[in-house]
Amino acid sequence: MAINKIVETMEAAVAGIGDGATVLISGFGNAGSPTALCHALLDQGARDLVVVANNAGTGREGLAALMDAGRVRRIVCSYPRSGGSVVFEELYLADKLELELVPQGILSERMRAAAAGLGAIYSPVGVGTQLAEGKEEREIDGKRYVLEKPLKGDLALVEANLADRWGNLTYAKSARNFGPVMAMAADVTVAQARTIVGLGEIDPEIVVTPGIFVDRVVHVPTNAGGA
Repeated sequence: MAINKIVETMEAAVAGIGDGATVLISGFGNAGSPTALCHALLDQGARDLVVVANNAGTGREGLAALMDAGRVRRIVCSYPRSGGSVVFEELYLADKLELELVPQGILSERMRAAAAGLGAIYSPVGVGTQLAEGKEEREIDGKRYVLEKPLKGDLALVEANLADRWGNLTYAKSARNFGPVMAMAADVTVAQARTIVGLGEIDPEIVVTPGIFVDRVVHVPTNAGGA
């Protein structure tokens, strides 16, 4: 049977995602943000979500729309207060949203640890600060490190530039950001792709995310805020 990971509807793209899921959502600001998939998840109805993202949404679309609808219980991110993060500020100040603040590099490395099947990593980032409170510390070769646990997703939502039916992906410049590591760190990865091409049309040398890490692909020709 031929492998074909392309789904025809947004409903099919996010089918089966349950309440309480941990969702990894790509994006650096608006660049590479899977806005259409976030709205599909909103329509799908999953609640009590834990979201892992670089920032806490912009305006009232995409991730911000999920939060505004009360679907997100907790967000793990690096930049909760960035330009346009109005929904986050409203919910956080009203004590309606939990926040775990994680330095950007550590956010990526914790997901990479999950992708690699590692139990945890030791990092010098945050030693002696509030970010290290309650975490195990260890001295290695005279230097202090903080134990950081893996960040694994039940679902990853990413935006790709090109995709084929096997799920191979490329990205557009800065829109790549966290997409590749999130795709590897989740049980189910769904990509919204601007362009679907035939097998063999993506040079294997430029494939960034191999199809082995992608479960579903949906065609979204344009994405507001993408780069």
